[in-house]
Amino acid sequence: MSLWTSLEPASATVDPGSSTTVRLKVRNTGDIVDEYRFEPVGDLSPWTTVEPPSLRLYPGTTGTVELTFAPPRTPDATAGPHPYAVRITPTEHPDAVTVPEGNLTITPFTEVRAELVPPTVKGRLRGRPRLAVDNLGNTKVTASLSGSDTGDRLSYDLQPSNIQIEPGRAAFVKTTLRPRQITWFGSKQEQPYTLAVRRSGTEPMDVDGTFVQRGFLPGWLATTFALLLALAIAFVVIWLSYKPQVKSVAREKPVEAGKIAPSSPPPPISSAPPSPEAKPEDDEKKEPEGDGSGGGGGGGGGGGDKPPKPKKATAADAVRKLAERSEGRHVCYRAFVAGKGWQDPVCDGSEAGTVGKGTPIKALNIAVVNTKGVRGTGAWVGEGWRKEIPWSDAEDGKNLYFGSSKSADPALEGYTFQVLDGVVCSDARVKGGQWMGRVCTDPGGWKYHGSPIEQYKQLEAVRFTV
Repeated sequence: MSLWTSLEPASATVDPGSSTTVRLKVRNTGDIVDEYRFEPVGDLSPWTTVEPPSLRLYPGTTGTVELTFAPPRTPDATAGPHPYAVRITPTEHPDAVTVPEGNLTITPFTEVRAELVPPTVKGRLRGRPRLAVDNLGNTKVTASLSGSDTGDRLSYDLQPSNIQIEPGRAAFVKTTLRPRQITWFGSKQEQPYTLAVRRSGTEPMDVDGTFVQRGFLPGWLATTFALLLALAIAFVVIWLSYKPQVKSVAREKPVEAGKIAPSSPPPPISSAPPSPEAKPEDDEKKEPEGDGSGGGGGGGGGGGDKPPKPKKATAADAVRKLAERSEGRHVCYRAFVAGKGWQDPVCDGSEAGTVGKGTPIKALNIAVVNTKGVRGTGAWVGEGWRKEIPWSDAEDGKNLYFGSSKSADPALEGYTFQVLDGVVCSDARVKGGQWMGRVCTDPGGWKYHGSPIEQYKQLEAVRFTV
């Protein structure tokens, strides 16, 4: 070895957003003039500069280079100790590489942002905004959440009420607001409220929002109802208090003198008139239920059982047929479109779903060959990844499903899946947008694709290749 090195100091500390310098001394212990090139390596290399990048030293002489570390004030600069190294390559002896190592400690910093999505919600019995809390610091953040308003007119249900957020990540808190009094009549009422993010040792971070409470019935309807009720009461009072007076003005005819008044004839015998005969009503005609295979009288041609409905092809059926015709890796897939059901499967980069028709994808069916299987799951951005819908996997030539075709479940907003051998590439189109561009996984890895977290848009169409 014709080189001697020394780091001064061997350990250093730096704040994110600032810089620090370490000196590296190099001595040529050989017997010839040599030039040495310096190159930072390791996780800190993107934030490390070396000045000068090379030194030319005579035998027995010593030179100094400065290593400047400038980590950014972002979550990527994780707090804590980080090893670093510098590769020194002699020009005359390129195989005699020396790599001195040191240690750099990045100090922690905390930066938290919170936002209500949407800031104004409307409802009669409840409002459901979401609170997004972003950790822009380089250490884990632990916080508790609470809600308050003037007059204590609302109750708050926060799920979860305590959160832990890794650096560079975000947490979404489902908030349910309920008014303590129901407004039956009248116009809408605006109620300001505040959600507080509390961390130990710091002032609470307040996020302001507005809940607009609507009345169940419009105000004019209450006035109309009261007027009709008053008129009805007045009518009943008048009806009960009014009694018509009937006075007879008939007089008996006087009897002439010398005559005897004849006796009055008996009243005629009256009886109730005969009641009319009831006319039978015609029965309502109804079509027979069932499949028509039962016996019965009457004419008509005889019919056998209906032929069974053909089974709809799945992604596994399509990929196995494709593998019989063509060697290599293949992926076939089909989409369950809201209101239309399962589409026919397509393969190797073709389009599944619909474009520009406002019909989102609720579930996906995928199958592969010659990739040692496939794993994946669907995503809903507002909720993140559903715990009750875990990852699924399938072998080559078998069906993989994720998402849900149930009418009560929401449409997919994103997805991720991986092949166990090789890579998989996908392109997605979200509702009201354009194709988002081709994204490929690393070998054996996975990547999310779909709606950006802040947009909550549903999938319309996808394309896959392996």
